[in-house]
Amino acid sequence: MNSELPEGFSAESIPVHVAIIMDGNGRWAKKRLMNRVKGHEKGSETVRNVVRTSREMGISYLSLYAFSTENWDRPKSEVATLMSLLRRFLASEREEMLENNIRLNAIGELDRLPDKVRSDLENIMVETAGNTGMVLTLCLSYGARDELTAAMRAVAIKVGQGLLNPESLSQEDLAGHLYTAGMPDPDLLIRTSGEMRLSNFMLWQLAYTEFVFSPTLWPDFSEQEYLEILKGYQERDRRFGKVKDA
Repeated sequence: MNSELPEGFSAESIPVHVAIIMDGNGRWAKKRLMNRVKGHEKGSETVRNVVRTSREMGISYLSLYAFSTENWDRPKSEVATLMSLLRRFLASEREEMLENNIRLNAIGELDRLPDKVRSDLENIMVETAGNTGMVLTLCLSYGARDELTAAMRAVAIKVGQGLLNPESLSQEDLAGHLYTAGMPDPDLLIRTSGEMRLSNFMLWQLAYTEFVFSPTLWPDFSEQEYLEILKGYQERDRRFGKVKDA
């Protein structure tokens, strides 16, 4: 945890895991009469700034909803552009991840990604595997319902093999078969662009997460706004369904 936090922050109250639904690239470009590609390019700069700020603030896990299973239905040219931007981001941020002790992780139906994208991802994940600082998770070709279905399928197979007893099946057993196995659930979810829905993102993991819905389009999401959200998180009273003693 960073010992030199900005004034007004308590190290004990910084969220361990922040998840972000990055939304609004297309609308940002449309407002400026630009091609949607320009919005995605500008949005990738915001990603870079948020990753750096998260690391500086001592956040241990940062998960970014970068590409959903539904996004495959977008125009082929836009999908190709997004994949190209992803490769460019990985290439440009590789050294920074290595220098700043950031471990890259990726979850989702990764086998659906183009071979070159998957290869770039795997190479950097291997290179950064020993890093012990922040874990940056890119949620790619990700859908929570597909994740839950795959987990249930894996559990059913183990039950059929006699490796799991259905009578004693626990929440921990199911969570251990999710893409996020081994990661803590998000403490804070941020969604930009003013939309107030989860869009099939981490439906299991967000059960007791604190939500913030920002009206800001993702390319305009600034470090200042991010810090204000983190400061506001410190004032939340997280009871997890329980009642605190008076």
